[in-house]
Amino acid sequence: MSVLKKVATLLVGDNNTSSVNWLKMPKKRALKKLTERELLTLESEVGSKLFGPIPKGHRREFFCLDERTWIWHEEWLDEKRKLTTSTVRYEINEHGVLKVQEGARYTYIEGEELQNFGIAIRMYYEQVAREVYSRDPATGESLVQ
Repeated sequence: MSVLKKVATLLVGDNNTSSVNWLKMPKKRALKKLTERELLTLESEVGSKLFGPIPKGHRREFFCLDERTWIWHEEWLDEKRKLTTSTVRYEINEHGVLKVQEGARYTYIEGEELQNFGIAIRMYYEQVAREVYSRDPATGESLVQ
């Protein structure tokens, strides 16, 4: 079993991840010749809304950088109007999901945080497949006739 399938099983609790096909997205180049950066921006807009409303004055991003790396980024102006940022990188590897935070903090996520991360990934892929790529997330078939 591949590392990604093991992590997928760990994240979503499904031993048959290939039937869901949630790790496989349509080819990015199939969309109206958008650049990868433009597609990543569109995907991030969808991902930013997965966790509820974005507070006024905040900017949020959540996206899949590559098949093993996820980024959560927020920025806002604090009460002194100073720009504050927070970036968390999640790296999927053979040991689990490593959470990398500013200040050289590295921890493997587990328990409820790991479950929530798995749910967020599944929601991300389902919504990005529909909203950005016009694809059925389960089959990959086009939703546009």
